[in-house]
Amino acid sequence: MLADQVQFVQHNKIDTIEIPGRPENPELVHPSKVTRRKLNSTQGRIALVHAICHIEFNAINLALDACYRFQAMPKQYYCDWMRIATEESKHFLLLQERLSQLGSFYGELCAHNGLWEMAIKTQHSVVERMALVPRVLEARGLDVTPGMIERLESVDDLDTVKILHIILREEIGHVEIGTHWFRYACEQQQLDSESTFISLLKQYDVSVGIGPLHIEARQQAGFSDTELKALS
Repeated sequence: MLADQVQFVQHNKIDTIEIPGRPENPELVHPSKVTRRKLNSTQGRIALVHAICHIEFNAINLALDACYRFQAMPKQYYCDWMRIATEESKHFLLLQERLSQLGSFYGELCAHNGLWEMAIKTQHSVVERMALVPRVLEARGLDVTPGMIERLESVDDLDTVKILHIILREEIGHVEIGTHWFRYACEQQQLDSESTFISLLKQYDVSVGIGPLHIEARQQAGFSDTELKALS
């Protein structure tokens, strides 16, 4: 999508969206109640694919909300996030099809709402949204996906592995776009991007989770050595 082809009209009022458009199911529960099973069973692989499918569904809404909510950005910003929404939709459809192949469907299992909860918390600031959604919550996928691929390869689920390779490759680009616009927004507000990022990690008490960082992928996505050290 070319920036000079984009036409949009700013809204005078931007609404809080407590619950974005979504189907009746999956039921949203506390993260501790989300189904987890070992991958050496079909039900275990369904649980994993369902969880990732839900993340990708949320990512569509997050990308579109980034377009709607922050209306004073350059046109290229909106082109970037519309492209991300399109690619997240592709990921969702690939995973939805994989669930069907495994004898399940999106919505059969419960899920949690952590990604959208962070969207609500950061709705007032494009700096905070770009820092904490693409560069923390979504970037965690860069770290954990290689391990999921390895575990799925060990049980010969190569169909799911193929999808995860596509997602990992494209998600690096998505996080990189988040990095670009985070730094742009910091510059516009005369903020130092590295110290601002580290400060927001502490302010929101967010964690990248258990396990090592995928350093190479995060470097490709624009993380500095200082930021990687803070995340570690």
